[in-house]
Amino acid sequence: MKRDPARRAVITGMGAITPIGNDVATFWSNLTAGVSGVGPITQFDASELEVRIAAEVKGFAPTDWMDFKQARRMSRFAQLAVAAARQAIDDAKLEVGDHNRDDIAVVVNTGGGGVNEVAIGEVTLRDRGANRVSPFMVPMMSPSMAACQVSIQNGTRGPVITSVAACAAGVQAFVEAQRLIEHGDVDVVIAGGTESAIMPVSIAALANMGALSKRNNDPARASRPFDAERDGFVFGEAAAIMVVEAAEHAEARGAPILAEVAGGALTGDAFHISAPDPSGYGAMLAMRRAIRNAQLEMEAVEVVMAHGTSTPLNDATETKAIRTAFGPHADRLAVSSNKSMIGHTLGAAGAISALAAVLAIRDGIIPPTINQETPDPDCDLDYVPNVARTQPVSVVMVNGFGFGGQNAASVITRYAG
Repeated sequence: MKRDPARRAVITGMGAITPIGNDVATFWSNLTAGVSGVGPITQFDASELEVRIAAEVKGFAPTDWMDFKQARRMSRFAQLAVAAARQAIDDAKLEVGDHNRDDIAVVVNTGGGGVNEVAIGEVTLRDRGANRVSPFMVPMMSPSMAACQVSIQNGTRGPVITSVAACAAGVQAFVEAQRLIEHGDVDVVIAGGTESAIMPVSIAALANMGALSKRNNDPARASRPFDAERDGFVFGEAAAIMVVEAAEHAEARGAPILAEVAGGALTGDAFHISAPDPSGYGAMLAMRRAIRNAQLEMEAVEVVMAHGTSTPLNDATETKAIRTAFGPHADRLAVSSNKSMIGHTLGAAGAISALAAVLAIRDGIIPPTINQETPDPDCDLDYVPNVARTQPVSVVMVNGFGFGGQNAASVITRYAG
């Protein structure tokens, strides 16, 4: 797909609910300061589990964003999305009404959706009987319900889209948003990702897979992307939503334009259900095609917001993919992984990285990758170790790679008008 320069996709509003802040300002302050949001699990008794740490959202009150009855009919992943979307809409100064509601789309992606509702329902059925199972369980568990609830709560009547693309889902939302804008389907897209699936069975399963860090006694240092002593990712929850709209539409209503979604691409590994292709070919192809779609040269990219999960395979493979995609220019890139602070938020991860890309462009600050203590010869790029870096930023690559070999890359740039 080639860009239509007459329909450029720009970002005008941001919202975030994360383990290090329940608004964009707090999130960004803590991210650039290298604050870890990882700690002991508090949402349930994890004392009998092998892994007892996670990156939880703290102090979130759904009724700050919706009434009690609405909140009861939403799974937590949808609640987080509705709150982040409200922030983004307010930040964009977007008023939704009869004059524009038909031309506003919602694209909110996820990895697991309301999977925790199944576990809750099964316990209720077993312990209290069939007539006590919530009649709203099925819609609450649906992965599409976060997008639907954002649409319902804000009265939008354009397309409502959810892609369940594992850990690539958050980036894929912005690839989809760009296409909706450039094809002229809508004027505005409320786009992002959300996840909240910290539950005993998911922690146990991922631990048995060997995917999770077991540093229970040192949670702040457990997530260590690209470090030689990494032993797995930290499970997290979050939502990040941004308002994407046609540039001429934003300019006509006097909206603040923060950045541009200039390009994007999706590819597959065709390799394995959970392991990345060790050649990194699919990830490399996504990056190269995203740059081609943005009509830029590879050398224009200054920063990569990495997938950077803190697993041995992912980090080495992503490093190889970046080196293959960028060639000698890879040594001039700043590569940052926010998962070192907020853990792996699965379907929300890429949306948070896209948010960080916009903020890096706005403020000229590249967040650090914390817990960089022991170099790994297989991870030999500039990962902005431990301390944020101040420098002008104009072009950022955002990566998201998911189970099953789903790869997504988006290019976010300074808006030149």
